[in-house]
Amino acid sequence: MLLPRPPAAVQEEEDPRAELVRRLLEYERMKLAAYNLDRLPQAERDFALVRVYVEQAAVQRLPEVRPDDLRNAWLGLVARARIMRHHRVTREQLSVREHMTRILRRLGERDFVEFADLFQPEAGVPVLVVTLLAVLELAKENLISVTQTETFGTIYVRSSNFLTRAG
Repeated sequence: MLLPRPPAAVQEEEDPRAELVRRLLEYERMKLAAYNLDRLPQAERDFALVRVYVEQAAVQRLPEVRPDDLRNAWLGLVARARIMRHHRVTREQLSVREHMTRILRRLGERDFVEFADLFQPEAGVPVLVVTLLAVLELAKENLISVTQTETFGTIYVRSSNFLTRAG
């Protein structure tokens, strides 16, 4: 290759060494490509294949519902209903005078009555309040007397007529 080049007629034949160099370079490229392919993961060598049979019509399984879950759901609904509930104030006709008359009639039958016996808790809070107001009004007008035998003891209600009858 270092020698001077022959005239053009002789140069038409190919150099056998150039063909050899070309083939060696091509072999080197193929060897590098094979090495790169070998480095890629291969089935059954680097990992295992898994085959799974999937049924065509899979049944959807719903989660189980326990009684506690139902209870918690119900309590949540009730709490939400309480929040959303509109409170209506209705006017209920309760007469303090009627309750005063009822208390005086009751005291007319007996000498004295326990304070708690004058009330009807099942009737509701408004009736309890009106009854208490009736007792206070009767005491203010001196138609009844409210007494207690000892500290923190039972409270009794007596009619003032009983006191005048006894005296």
